Amino acid sequence: MKHPTFVAELHKKLGAPSSEAVESLRLLKAFLKLSPRQRFEVVELVERLAAEVASAPEYPLS
Repeated sequence: MKHPTFVAELHKKLGAPSSEAVESLRLLKAFLKLSPRQRFEVVELVERLAAEVASAPEYPLS
């Protein structure tokens, strides 16, 4: 960033972001670089996978 004091103040107020938050922002940045058609396909894929998980029978992990 161009203003290191702004970043330092933000870090002081908010603390360090979690690794999950950082990864989420990286994924969002990559998603936004996709073409609209590719974004649509990614959303469709995620919705399909979520529906499969929701309809799958639950098994104990032990």
